[in-house]
Formats: sequence, C-alpha cells, structure tokens
Amino acid sequence: MRDLRAYLVLVIVGLTSSSIMCAQTASQSGQAADHKGQIPPICQGEGRFNCASPTVKGQTEDTEPGTDAWGRTPTRRQAGSKPGPAPRHDISGNWRADGVDEFGYRGPGIFGAGAMPSDGWPEHEPPYTKEGLAAYHSHKPVFGIDAVAPAQTNDPVKSCDPQGFPRDDLHGFGATEILQTPEKMVILYGGQYKDWRVIWADGRALPKDPEPTWTGYSTGKWVDDTTFVVESNGLDDRTWLDNAGRPHSDELRVEERFHRVDHDTLELTVTINDPKYYTKPWAALDKQPFKLQPADSSIGEGRCAPSEMALYNSLVSDPANPDAKK
Repeated sequence: MRDLRAYLVLVIVGLTSSSIMCAQTASQSGQAADHKGQIPPICQGEGRFNCASPTVKGQTEDTEPGTDAWGRTPTRRQAGSKPGPAPRHDISGNWRADGVDEFGYRGPGIFGAGAMPSDGWPEHEPPYTKEGLAAYHSHKPVFGIDAVAPAQTNDPVKSCDPQGFPRDDLHGFGATEILQTPEKMVILYGGQYKDWRVIWADGRALPKDPEPTWTGYSTGKWVDDTTFVVESNGLDDRTWLDNAGRPHSDELRVEERFHRVDHDTLELTVTINDPKYYTKPWAALDKQPFKLQPADSSIGEGRCAPSEMALYNSLVSDPANPDAKK
C-alpha cells in the first residue's frame, strides 16, 4: 500500500503542476551540455510541470541505505574509503541507481528513458519513422511532454499488466539485484512493477522467430574482463519502451552493456534498435551509474495490485478526469 501512496503523490504532484524538484546541477547522462542549468521546456509555461531552483550549495545526496524492509540498518561503507578494482567477470550484487535526473528524482525513468527524457528539448525526441510516430501518437502517457490526466491514459500498466522489458530498465530501475552463475544471469527488479528476467550466458543464440513475451529472450557474453553485453529480442509489442509512451514494434532488438567500473560502481548503457519504428538505433541509457549496496541490504516489495489500482482510480484518477467535468 505504501508503494501505491508514493505513486499517487507523484502523479498528483506532477499533474497539478505543484513543485517538482529539478536538480539542474546533476543532469542525467545524455543531457545536452548547453542545457546545463536551464529549465526544461516541459517545466515552462502555464499548465506545465513546475521546476524548483537548483540544488542548494552544500546540499549532499543520500547515497547510503537507510532502514530496510526488515527494519534493519544495513552495514554502511566506511566514510572516505576508496573502492577496490573491479572483479573479473562479475556484475553480481545488490545495486542502486546513483545520481538524480533533471527533475530531481533518483535514477532514470519518470519522464522517459534516462538519456532521452521527454522534456521538450528537440534533441531528446527519438528518431521516429512515420509508422513509429503514428504509434507514439496513439499512446497517452501520464508523464512527459504529451502527458494526459491519469483517467485518460491508455498505459498498459494501468490495469497492472507487466511493464515488460526494456521498460524494466528504463523506468523504476532504482534498485535491483543481479544473481550470477556460470550459465546465466538473473536480474531481480525492484520498484512498483516487480519483475525478473534471465540472461543466458552459455553460448546459445537468440531464437530466430520466437513467441513474444513480456521480457523477451536474452543472451549475453563477456567482451572483456569487466564488460558484459546482452542482446534481446522477442519482446511483446503491447508494452511501451518507457514511461513517456515511446512505442516499439515486433522487430525490436535491445543491447545492454553492463560495465563494472570498479568494485563499487556499475554502468549500464541501453541501445534501442527497431527499424520499423525508428530510423536509426538510439541510446535510451548512456552509462547510467549504479552503486553496490551492502551484502546484507534487501529490496522492499513493490507490486501493482489490481485492487489498489481500482481504489486509486475511484479516489483520484476518475474524479480528476477533465472529460468527466464537461
């Protein structure tokens, strides 16, 4: 229930143009350099999301875990300690997104793909084909430059459908655990749409004509001592790429590059390749950093419960529907 309350607060705050923090001094990876310190177009004008002032000088970011779902305080890293070197062929562990986006949120995804947020800057518009643009215009997201009221959205997750992959990477990927064996990786996603997927590392090839699934089919390999590259296909085209309603077709291929920078830091780059909907591949995440969490830390439960979603619709979404007031 706490996850639903947090979601309600976020939706209400955004759609009523209340103050949403914009951390201008900590722009998301991929944000154009000449926009540093500027308010995104989505935050400007009447009826838009309001952005507050830049981070106060001297303000620090919370990078350590607090009390976990068990009511415990996980082991904290020693202050001032330097991370050791990256271990060879190992990305396992409990990871937490590092840094904040241009809206002040930890990790990527609230307003679309972290390296391509739907913020109104022209260079953050994906390279749509005519068919892809038509598909995008058929979507009605709650967040982004073309946001609608929650009651008007046709986002598949409104009915608690799985958000699927790669949206698992591009929205709510704030905390995750990666389990690793010689044959495969297993990613356990946190967040409201709790999900998991398997990446096979046993040398098998991707299926040529697979039955589409929510998370598709994934294979990976080590390209050097600290970089694991994953290719995925067979993704259900009912899902959206991200929170801003970017679409994908049945031809979607996704590349993920997990790079272990040092013992405590992991970077993730996600590239979208869908020739039916986009004229060229584009980076959805660009070296998004994650920090390794203590081994005794845990990820709290987060689920989309149909009963709670129905309660939200009856109390918030439906009464706020502008069409219902006409």
